[in-house]
Amino acid sequence: MMSWATVFQLRQYTKASLWIVPLLGVVLGALLADVAVWVDSNVDVPPGWEYSATTASSVLSSIVGAMIALLGFVVTIGVLVVQQATGTLSPRYMRLWYRDRLQKVVLATFTGTFSFSFSLLRNVEADFVPDIGVTLAGAAVAVSLVLLLVYLNRFIHNLRPVAIASLVVRSGQRVLDGGTALARSGALQPAAPGGEPLPGAAAGPVTPVVTERGGTVQGLQAARLKAEAERHDCVLVLPMRIGDFVPPGATLIEIHGGTRPDSRVLSGYIALGVERTIEQDPAFALRILVDIAIRALSPAVNDPTTAVQVLNHIEAFLHTAGRMELAPDYVVHDSRGLPRLVVPGRSWEDFFQLAVTEIREYGSSSIQVCRRLRAVLHGLLTVLPEDRGVTVRTELGLLDRAVRQAFPDPIRQAMALTPDRQGIGGGAGGLGSDAPGTGRRAGSGVVADGTIGHGGHRPPPPTGP
Repeated sequence: MMSWATVFQLRQYTKASLWIVPLLGVVLGALLADVAVWVDSNVDVPPGWEYSATTASSVLSSIVGAMIALLGFVVTIGVLVVQQATGTLSPRYMRLWYRDRLQKVVLATFTGTFSFSFSLLRNVEADFVPDIGVTLAGAAVAVSLVLLLVYLNRFIHNLRPVAIASLVVRSGQRVLDGGTALARSGALQPAAPGGEPLPGAAAGPVTPVVTERGGTVQGLQAARLKAEAERHDCVLVLPMRIGDFVPPGATLIEIHGGTRPDSRVLSGYIALGVERTIEQDPAFALRILVDIAIRALSPAVNDPTTAVQVLNHIEAFLHTAGRMELAPDYVVHDSRGLPRLVVPGRSWEDFFQLAVTEIREYGSSSIQVCRRLRAVLHGLLTVLPEDRGVTVRTELGLLDRAVRQAFPDPIRQAMALTPDRQGIGGGAGGLGSDAPGTGRRAGSGVVADGTIGHGGHRPPPPTGP
């Protein structure tokens, strides 16, 4: 019997595979061709639907050749998408692009039409022509062409960085919403800040479960791990969070007290793979967004506007995460209220640092990025609880220091220290009144050290000879 981890990895492979659904199209096309031949053998078609053997063979042969050409065209588009995504966006985005259902439906329609037409062609004889099947083959070509146009329209529009950022952030927010639903149902509860005491039965020795092959933690089955811990009256502690790379020989699970469960069974509830996946890892969505932003800020690309557009979606993600009860560790309890599974999570600070640190480091020389990032931080201060605002204020201080180092000129420095939701051109409007805890008014351009900033008005002319 396959373990949960094996099933999880097979499901991941199926979602990312570009050949399984088209192969099903080939099989379905051949089966439908047999059905069409049987119907033609038992049903009299109207005279207007009848074809000669020569005409039917020519039509079906043309369809077979056209489907092969269209398949090659779609594969060429796929190669171009891979080149653009890995060269100008983020290689991590390919994990989501491979899963696009429309692409698989298009390929399956083409292969199915090819298989259907080829199977019919084999049945064309001098005294028998599958008239209904030839007509259906023509209709399948029309459907294929419409799907091709929809496919081109979708990918031409969705290859823009801002469209990709929107897709990625929606995927990450769905994972966050799923975690919130588990917390509300009581399946996952944040651990106490000082750690939760283990039950008396778990006060014994700690036994590690070591992984043999290593890999990136892609997912885990918390319910079954809890059931194993309850069955053996122990507590399972996972030292690695989802998204971490576990080297061979490292501890995958710690068993506290009780009788030792089967290590292979426990390991079967944790999926290890080559790279991260987004199913249970919302931080992977942020990783992709930040990758796109910092690549746009590289000297080879020099596209700060793309970084600003990505910051729009990063801000939306941070606002969503900021309203959730996040914790560095989560505990799963059994029916008696005893802790049975401790799973490391990500705190708000983890998400926040991932979202802004590298963009600040690589974008500190861009006035546009500095202004937009400051507007993001000010916006977070207006909605986040006070305890989370401390981290945001610390980041504001780091941004101030980076700006002063990058822009020694007072006028340019003042411009970079002004928040702007558009980066450049939006002024300081829409940010509200005083930005909490920043020592400056959002619209006045007065920064913490007393420098007069550019708050939507022309800066004063330089003085001197």
